Amino acid sequence: MAEWYQKAYKGGGPVQVPFPRPLYPPDANKYGKKPSPNGPDVVAYKRALCRAGRWGEWDPSLWDDAYSNKFSHGRGGNVKDTGVAGFQRQQDIDDTGWLGSTTFNNMRYALISDPDSPHFMEPIFDAVCIDKLNRAYDMFGGKNPPESGTGTVRKQALSRAVTQLGVKESPPDSNNVKYCSWYGMTGPWCAMFATWCFELGAQDIAKDSPSFQKGVDYSYVPYIVGDARAGRNGLKTVDSDQVEPGDLVCYDWERNGEYDHVGIFEKWITGAADFNAIEGNTSTSNNSNGGEVMRRQRNVGGQGTVFVRVAEP
Repeated sequence: MAEWYQKAYKGGGPVQVPFPRPLYPPDANKYGKKPSPNGPDVVAYKRALCRAGRWGEWDPSLWDDAYSNKFSHGRGGNVKDTGVAGFQRQQDIDDTGWLGSTTFNNMRYALISDPDSPHFMEPIFDAVCIDKLNRAYDMFGGKNPPESGTGTVRKQALSRAVTQLGVKESPPDSNNVKYCSWYGMTGPWCAMFATWCFELGAQDIAKDSPSFQKGVDYSYVPYIVGDARAGRNGLKTVDSDQVEPGDLVCYDWERNGEYDHVGIFEKWITGAADFNAIEGNTSTSNNSNGGEVMRRQRNVGGQGTVFVRVAEP
């Protein structure tokens, strides 16, 4: 009778977790692929493949967050030393050692198939793996960051914002959402969403945002407008004919001088009048406390509107 490692892993219902990004080891550069930066998803895969019988003895202290050649291709002929490529061979996937969506989805279904394991027939992704994969998705949004130093922070912030479309606070009307948890306070969160996008967007290209700081700047839209008008903290206002994707756009619904809401400008729809913005804490029934990340179509003249340019580091 075939051993457990000589046939495909037993399968169960898929573990519900998003694909953080593809992973490439250092030697993938020979084939035109940029080796992946370190991340918590790598630790999750090492943990999962150890549970699956493909990566060493159980010792979490040994699992660093680097996607190494050895983990990718294996470090020996024993089943427990074969890493990602060993899992791929068992699942009849091309054993490149590169971890893409096909390998990831096989892992989502795979159950521990060694009958001698104390976790026999459990998913190879346990709760710790799922937490690390979710954190990696928050960091990478399904793709590897561009090379260090390339691109602008504002464009990367916009890219981050787009990956968040559809995220909602839960339960409704609670302000319980990951951007508040990350920032360190609970409350109306459109500005905290923008801060999250700029801070993590800057990290994606190995830069620091000069204007935003977790837990400090910004959680309150009037402060953004005030600092921009005063030219403080790397912020300045720009006219509508100068606005670029990734600039901030602040709204004063009542035209009373107090700005209520902020989004990230995406593109013009018609000339310099209608535009799209990615906004946190909005909805079609409540512009600035709607509880969801959405793409909203706005008109420059529909309310008080100020465009804000964030300085590049």
